[in-house]
Amino acid sequence: MSAQAHASDAFKVVVNTEEQYSIWPADRPNPPGWQEEGTQGSREACLAHIDSVWTDLRPLSLRRRMAAAAV
Repeated sequence: MSAQAHASDAFKVVVNTEEQYSIWPADRPNPPGWQEEGTQGSREACLAHIDSVWTDLRPLSLRRRMAAAAV
C-alpha cells in the first residue's frame, strides 16, 4: 500500500452550522461551511463517533423553530 493510499484511509469528523455531521478525508481541506469537530481516525471509527453524538438528526434551525412553536 502506498503512502498516498494510506493517507486517504484517515478521516476526520466535520460539522456544519446546522449541527449536521459528516466525515471527510483528513488530508483534504474542509468543505465550505464545515468545521473540524475534533475526531480523526478510520472511516469506521469516525462513523461510530457520529452515531454516538448525533442523536437528533433534525437540523438546528428546525429544532429551534419547533422549540419556539411549543412555547
